[in-house]
Amino acid sequence: MTNEKKESVIIVAGGKGLRAGGDLPKQFQPVGGMPMLMRTLQAFHHYNVRMKIVVVLPDGFQYLWKRLCAEHHFTVPHKVVSGGETRFHSVKNGLREIEDDEMVGVHDAARPFVSTALIASCFEAAWQHGCGVIPVVEEINSVRLLTESGSRMIDREKLRVIQTPQVFPGAELKKAYETGFDPAFTDDASVAEKQGVPILLIHGEESNFKITTPFDWIVAESYCQLIVKTTN
Repeated sequence: MTNEKKESVIIVAGGKGLRAGGDLPKQFQPVGGMPMLMRTLQAFHHYNVRMKIVVVLPDGFQYLWKRLCAEHHFTVPHKVVSGGETRFHSVKNGLREIEDDEMVGVHDAARPFVSTALIASCFEAAWQHGCGVIPVVEEINSVRLLTESGSRMIDREKLRVIQTPQVFPGAELKKAYETGFDPAFTDDASVAEKQGVPILLIHGEESNFKITTPFDWIVAESYCQLIVKTTN
């Protein structure tokens, strides 16, 4: 990696949802003995120690995060900004810290098991093609589309499940987020694509799953134990 290639990432942790269980937003809850958000930051720091890391936190939780960092002796460099009303607004807030000449990734805090290899693949493809890059995995379930009269079958071979990090040239993503909010924006690619930014799909990883429900926590704890066993 050359010094000219400036890379950054916005970790979206602005939600206050408690669907995963517990009294705190999931990003602050421990997985494998460490707050989930810390694992996510570590993944990007391990990929590139010079990377700018911007963490978007919900209002009222910055002090808690500061205290958790002190308790866990967490020293990965990062900047904290306040989240917004929706994910769209949270990313928009984070983009204020991004320079036009940076290649920027946007990643869900709730995907703490993203690998260095996948992060590298996303950024390398973005640098090579100069477009938006998003990791995807195949849909393994049978799926149906709801219609006015009921539902109909969809060929799952033509479907892909979207993951993060989603990586874009900084100037293009910042320009895309100048648009007004649309409820149809479910991720950064949908915002960028509406503004004409080409999107390239690359292979994601099954282990890069999003922790959302109590069952996901069970899977995450088991995966942490597997990681420990395979690295010892």
